[in-house]
Amino acid sequence: MDYLDKIIEKIKNFARKLVEVLVGPEVEPELEMIPIPVRDRR
Repeated sequence: MDYLDKIIEKIKNFARKLVEVLVGPEVEPELEMIPIPVRDRR
């Protein structure tokens, strides 16, 4: 069973690399803007 797990893991890695080459690297999510408090002097 361990032999099959190794083969499956290699296939997953190959598929991941193939998709990365065809589509591009995984897109990182955009960072959320952090609200900065501003003193409003009127």
